[in-house]
Amino acid sequence: MTALFASDLHLDPGRPDITGQFLEFLAGPATAASSLYLLGDLFEAWLGDDLDNALGQLVADGLARLADGGTAVYVMQGNRDFLLGAGFCARAGAHFLPDPVIVTHAGGRVLLTHGDALCTADPAYQRLRALVRDPGVQRGFLALPASARRALATEARAGSRAHLEGAGEIITDVSPQAVEQLLRDAGVDLLLHGHTHRPAVHTLEVDGRACTRIVLGDWYTQGSYLRWDETGYALLALPRR
Repeated sequence: MTALFASDLHLDPGRPDITGQFLEFLAGPATAASSLYLLGDLFEAWLGDDLDNALGQLVADGLARLADGGTAVYVMQGNRDFLLGAGFCARAGAHFLPDPVIVTHAGGRVLLTHGDALCTADPAYQRLRALVRDPGVQRGFLALPASARRALATEARAGSRAHLEGAGEIITDVSPQAVEQLLRDAGVDLLLHGHTHRPAVHTLEVDGRACTRIVLGDWYTQGSYLRWDETGYALLALPRR
């Protein structure tokens, strides 16, 4: 049984190269897997399942074909597409994943999360994260017309870029203390996340336990995913033609 994990594709109408490579991935390597886990930021922006979205439908159709072929598809929200929900998952034939969540594969338990909640050295971002994930705030946003949603999203993205330009590497990476606490609370030895765009395998010790943190890469310049089967796991890259 082979599971594939990917994150941070940031699919956007302005980057058809990423969308094309992802659809090729779905029609190629992913078809041999028993499951595909997408751990957030599948889209650069997502303003609600109720809006007409040509790119969203194209991707949903590709995921649905994969699911119809027997590969279980799981989708988690990220910080860019935190409004992705049941409507999209229904069209994509996908299962919605809470964040964080523990799954079992190949005899091992792994804790999955997008990763932004672990960036606790950036309290301004954590306050914003709590605000935009508040159910009342989300209901209010989704009640707005599409034009108003797009205007607010554009303003938010500009603010995010300005914030990141002034932030150091420590602020934009995960906090070691937050990682250790999450592993401690979950009682697992393996954590897998995205968000930081720094693909790597890190070893650490939590209360005397040897633990591992795997970070998925983004898809800006090439494909990036983790393949995990009975022989173990490996971070893999897909060159873009």
